[in-house]
Amino acid sequence: MTEENHCYENAMAERVNGILKDEFYLDQTFTSVVQAKKATRNAIKLYNTKRLHLSLDYKTPNYVHQYAA
Repeated sequence: MTEENHCYENAMAERVNGILKDEFYLDQTFTSVVQAKKATRNAIKLYNTKRLHLSLDYKTPNYVHQYAA
């Protein structure tokens, strides 16, 4: 799930996967691969552009990435 020999990153990746499944309903059964890919793209877009993150002072990842010094 993460780069080779970076086991500590796995916890972060699992956390993001859990959020995508729980908050964006990606734990459902999809009728097609196309539908699953579309739902995943939409969930990631919402996660990065709309969902406020406590660890980012209630900002979105896109905002922090865009305005980080």
